[in-house]
Amino acid sequence: MDPEGLALLLPPATLASLADSWLREDCPGFNYAAWATGAAPAQAALWAKSPGVLAGRPFFDAIFAQVNCQVSWLLPEGAELVPVAKVAEVRGPAHGLLLGERPALNALARCSGVASQAARAVAAARGAGWAGQVAGTRKTTPGFRLAEKYGLLVGGAASHHYDLGGLVMVKDNHVVAAGGVGKAVRRAQQVANFTLKVEVECSSLQEALEAAEAGADLVLLDNFRPEELHPTARALKARFPRVGVEASGGVTLSNLPQFCGPHVDVISLGMLTQAAPALDFSLKLFAEGTTPVPHARRS
Repeated sequence: MDPEGLALLLPPATLASLADSWLREDCPGFNYAAWATGAAPAQAALWAKSPGVLAGRPFFDAIFAQVNCQVSWLLPEGAELVPVAKVAEVRGPAHGLLLGERPALNALARCSGVASQAARAVAAARGAGWAGQVAGTRKTTPGFRLAEKYGLLVGGAASHHYDLGGLVMVKDNHVVAAGGVGKAVRRAQQVANFTLKVEVECSSLQEALEAAEAGADLVLLDNFRPEELHPTARALKARFPRVGVEASGGVTLSNLPQFCGPHVDVISLGMLTQAAPALDFSLKLFAEGTTPVPHARRS
């Protein structure tokens, strides 16, 4: 998948709305610092100060478009970053450039952090010789879900379902509320049409078989140790080969290869979004006609 083309997935109106909300969050009232900077033309260089995968260019662009600034990128989406790399230049009125600075850096840092974490997870899976899908979850930061789900894709992982309308996800609490696995699946199928799959979270082989028997499309084997996961997945596939098997819970970058196996189709990790460290970027103004230099890291 070409990371450059992934921007086509992001509707311009949605990007503009997100950018507007982030800018309003940072400056809901007077922008007092704008009086100090004025509206004279200015330019700034964007520097990457930590290694990782560049992701989030469309969000960065959308924020600066809101404040009448233009971004010129020097590196493509999905590029491997090394400190200290010049990534882009931004030009526009000084007050607008500085108004967009923090929201734009926040979005880029968060999105790039998720992409970097996803790329490491995919590399671990492929290094184990496994061809299944590494996926994220809905464990995302409020207000940043689109950016984080997009970061997963740039990093080579699957985004999983975007929201509750993208998959009928029957979890353990749904099973308890419905009165059992079979009842939960059958009730879900009453409203799920041909465009929606039904996935059921299961804690045992018995539950997995019951879910498959009731018509589940996917079975999530949750919090299984690797030595339990693989025989359970094998037994389930032996009886229901069409059913997809997802493994989740307790998976980390270090132990991910242990969850890879021929009967597991998807491995999902909440930590790809929930625990991904943000990458470090800085945006520094420079005078026209001078060569921009990276700002020294504070001790």
